[in-house]
Amino acid sequence: MKQIQLLFVFLFLASCSAVDTPSDLERWETYADNTTIVRDDFGVPHIYGKTDADAVFGLLYAQCEDDFNRVEQNYIWATGRLAEVEGKEKLYSDLRAHLFMTKEEAIANYEKSPEWLKELCDAFAAGINYYLHTHPEVTPKLLTKFEPWMPMYFSEGSIGGDIERISTQKIQAMYEKGIAFPKAMEAEFEKKEAELEPQGSNGIAISGKLTQSGNAMLLINPHTSFYFRGEVHAVSEEGLNAYGAVTWGQFFIYQGFNEKTGWMHTSTYTDVMDEFVETVVDQEGDLLYQYGEELRPVTISEVTLKYKEGDALKEKTFPTYRTHHGPITHMEGDRVVASAMMWEPVKALEQSYIRSKQQGYDGFREMMDIRTNSSNNTVYADAEGNIAYFHGNFIPVRDTIYDYSQPVEGKDPRTDWKGLHTVDENILVLNPQNGWLQNCNSTPFTSALEHSPKKENYPNYMSIDRENFRGVHAIELLRNRSGYTLDSLIKLAYDPYLPAFSALIPGLVEAYDKFQPKDPEMAKAIELLRAWDYKTSKESIGMTLAQFYGTNYGRDGARPYAMNDMEAMTYFGSDSPHKERITIFEMTLKQLENDFGSWVIPWGEVNRYQRLNGDIRQAFDDTKPSIPIGFASGRWGALAAYGARYTNNTKKIYGTRGNSFVAVVEFGEKVKAKSILAGGQSADPSSPHFDDQAQPYADIKFKDVAFYKEDVMKRAQETYRPGKR
Repeated sequence: MKQIQLLFVFLFLASCSAVDTPSDLERWETYADNTTIVRDDFGVPHIYGKTDADAVFGLLYAQCEDDFNRVEQNYIWATGRLAEVEGKEKLYSDLRAHLFMTKEEAIANYEKSPEWLKELCDAFAAGINYYLHTHPEVTPKLLTKFEPWMPMYFSEGSIGGDIERISTQKIQAMYEKGIAFPKAMEAEFEKKEAELEPQGSNGIAISGKLTQSGNAMLLINPHTSFYFRGEVHAVSEEGLNAYGAVTWGQFFIYQGFNEKTGWMHTSTYTDVMDEFVETVVDQEGDLLYQYGEELRPVTISEVTLKYKEGDALKEKTFPTYRTHHGPITHMEGDRVVASAMMWEPVKALEQSYIRSKQQGYDGFREMMDIRTNSSNNTVYADAEGNIAYFHGNFIPVRDTIYDYSQPVEGKDPRTDWKGLHTVDENILVLNPQNGWLQNCNSTPFTSALEHSPKKENYPNYMSIDRENFRGVHAIELLRNRSGYTLDSLIKLAYDPYLPAFSALIPGLVEAYDKFQPKDPEMAKAIELLRAWDYKTSKESIGMTLAQFYGTNYGRDGARPYAMNDMEAMTYFGSDSPHKERITIFEMTLKQLENDFGSWVIPWGEVNRYQRLNGDIRQAFDDTKPSIPIGFASGRWGALAAYGARYTNNTKKIYGTRGNSFVAVVEFGEKVKAKSILAGGQSADPSSPHFDDQAQPYADIKFKDVAFYKEDVMKRAQETYRPGKR
């Protein structure tokens, strides 16, 4: 009972600390007086502010109207307070956040920011806090007041990014057991991850010489978890006029375009993080680490984290350790490892915001010189007719005699980073002669086919030379094509052919022909696959068979060595034992019979879209309404990726990740664009914009983007100032 009383006291004090002072309220209302929000016929917020800060204020206010739950969740996670909401199992996620930046360090970064950036951070906090002030019915899970230093946790301009690659399991193993995370368990985690829908995105830029209008075009196609990004438009009288996708809680357009330039990010294979194995000694109670011929003191601190347990809020204190390479995050054998990555939050936020206001290639190229967009590649197009591809942005200079794909010796000064490569030294493609470029998280050395950069001209750590089925698919679609329009670019982006199955399925048919199993149902299924064109659709039975066969083979097939998906599916279709292929297909047919009563089932009956509520992790139910989807997983080479990364014990497949926000943009005298958003703009099931884009999403019917004010007002459904809706 006492613990429960203490929890209530804590919550009461937390709410009291957020009481708005008259000066706060006056300041918020000044922002609101300078800001107008126009909601169009799809609920997309078009925010018009007198200053950039006013636009940021309105942008965050509008985001909270659409999905405060996700805005708050992103900052609970980023600031390392997830265990206070979700319990003790999230402690090591929180510890990871604090290893790289404490609240005090975030405040210090905010205070050293240039005045214009501080103004935007102030407006960010004001927009959310004013939303909470004007919506007393909203009960935050934890954060009753947002602070202007919170965006500093966007480590490289995005929520998530590099820090998520630091394993919480390895941190936990070191802190709880003082051991390295077992290699066997690490391999098992990697295997399970490989079975899920791939993370990644597609970006394609088309030169004006290949379009009907003579204008450059851009495909913006991030693959994220559904509802992870909202669609927004932010405008100010200080030159801001950006449209696109924003991760909930960001104050800048992350994937998008303005009137003159467009930018699309794909996850990079560039080596931007390294592990340094440290030699630590205890010298009369002082921890020192070896660096060359000297011993340097390990920086030691501690952090106390809160976590929920039942109705009580408890605390646990952790020591933290750091060398000049970075925080100690885990162990390799019996030695500790420091993890190094880009961590310059002020510069990262500057770059992310400045990007959205550039008016041509020269300014965009200068912005890239900030070099803090560490986890992304960038596909670019503009109204001047330029198309470009930047492979990575933050790339440390290293001594090439060392293999940085593995932990390196921290005591050897030669392994240290030696500054950053310039943008010109990085892999960069500008206006290739073929007139197009693409990146689908694939190798940059095929980004413009024969006009691509050459691998031998760059250090190995600048990219893994690894292709995937999406990259192969994109290249074949782009090769020798011209006459593009926005509609034909959409058609290309949704091409139904799946190259993974052209590699996998003929090997199954070959194995059947060799063994001739005496199973009439298998014979029918094989004949169907023999005639299949490897294209996905709602009606395709071949797609259903291939999905389950490929998934089962990827999970249960024997691999002679570690393989990525493209290597594995190619091996399973060409070199694996014939008997194994038959065995796994037999298992697949039985699975379909057990789950659906027959293997003769169209793909759209199995592959569904369902959104029952606004929860971050969606619940699915086979007995409740859903709609058929003809798209397929990016694992098989689908550019229009649609896949699942978790289930809720259902028989049918419900999409959770892939095409979320998608846009095609044409740059000319006036910018034109079309877009689609998974589900809809709002997370409120009672809103008409909760699922008004679900069927158009399934039917590939994009909406026209309202970019210019006159077009926005023609489609305006609501016009209001924050707090006056």
